[in-house]
Amino acid sequence: MFADLHQLSHHAAWRRQLEMLLESAGEGIYGIDLRGRCIFINGAGAELLGYTPDEVLGRNMHYLIHHSHADAGLMPVHDCRIFKAFKEGRGCRVEDEVLWRRDGSAFAAEYASYPIRDGGVVVGAVVTFSDISERKRTEAALQQAHAGLERRVAERTAELSAANRQLRQASDGLRRLSAHMNTVREEERAHIARDIHDDLGASLTAMQLELNWLRQRLAGQTEALAHIDAALEIGGTAMGAVRRILNDLRPGVLDHLGLWAALECLLQDAQSRGSLRCSFACPPEVERCRLGRDAEIAVFRIVQEVLTNVQRHAGAAQVLLRARAVESDLLIAVEDDGCGMHVPAQPTSFGLLGMHERAHAIGGTLMLDSVPGKGTMVSLRLPGALA
Repeated sequence: MFADLHQLSHHAAWRRQLEMLLESAGEGIYGIDLRGRCIFINGAGAELLGYTPDEVLGRNMHYLIHHSHADAGLMPVHDCRIFKAFKEGRGCRVEDEVLWRRDGSAFAAEYASYPIRDGGVVVGAVVTFSDISERKRTEAALQQAHAGLERRVAERTAELSAANRQLRQASDGLRRLSAHMNTVREEERAHIARDIHDDLGASLTAMQLELNWLRQRLAGQTEALAHIDAALEIGGTAMGAVRRILNDLRPGVLDHLGLWAALECLLQDAQSRGSLRCSFACPPEVERCRLGRDAEIAVFRIVQEVLTNVQRHAGAAQVLLRARAVESDLLIAVEDDGCGMHVPAQPTSFGLLGMHERAHAIGGTLMLDSVPGKGTMVSLRLPGALA
């Protein structure tokens, strides 16, 4: 097992203890002198290399097991990191090289080489090594699996990105379509309102004029006058209904006096129809602001939809509409004291969807804040509207 080592104690007990220690190690262990010759090797190391210990002792370990790279290219002895341990007097640990067996096959090896010192003088090196072929195969399989996973992830990411682009394009197309439909709808409402005003309004006015003329001619005929008065009352009711329909279709005050006057009229109309108390707060600096025709129509329709929902579902006693400036942004909020609601993560009703789409079309954001039993506040923020 051991060569003649003058550097070690010749005491038989010491030699026996050292031999037991080396043989108990699971890794291969061998020592070399300053010329690279093997001075000891344990059984595990000799078995890994395909030799018996006696066949290895005294042989140059570089030329025996470390002579070539994994690709069979020769490794010069001056590049041998095992020998550098005693040449440079410092240890090293390596796991990216191979060692060669007796039968000419190589195995991936992990080894460490450290100098043997006698006092302060380096007299050789001790090397521990093990076969890590299985670990390398496992690592290669893991790397291959990881590369395959990354490839699949990249492919899936590309597919998802393409799908997201298609969804965004579809969403943008739907938003443009929604904005176009709103524009067409408003134009059609304005057209219908003009037709009703010009045709039906004029006809009802002419009918009332004729009934008033007839009433004057039939003075004293009580029964006829009663029927004429009933017809005049029906005509007046019809004129009121026409005005209300015209206002819902396209409030004239919005075109002539602007958004804020139209919102005030909207609140007054809502209050006159029931017991809902309506308040409007708009500071002068906001009241002087004009948003443009399309934006003012969108804001009016949003507030109109909110008031309709309050009247139908909230059971509120009062509602407050506030417009204020937040730096250069315009914030319009409608707040009621009704029954409140659970706010959905995404709008589901057509009313909420329509309000969100109108807000998006004019570059704004719509926020809904509500707690069951504590009322609801709908806020519309228009960035840079007051700039």
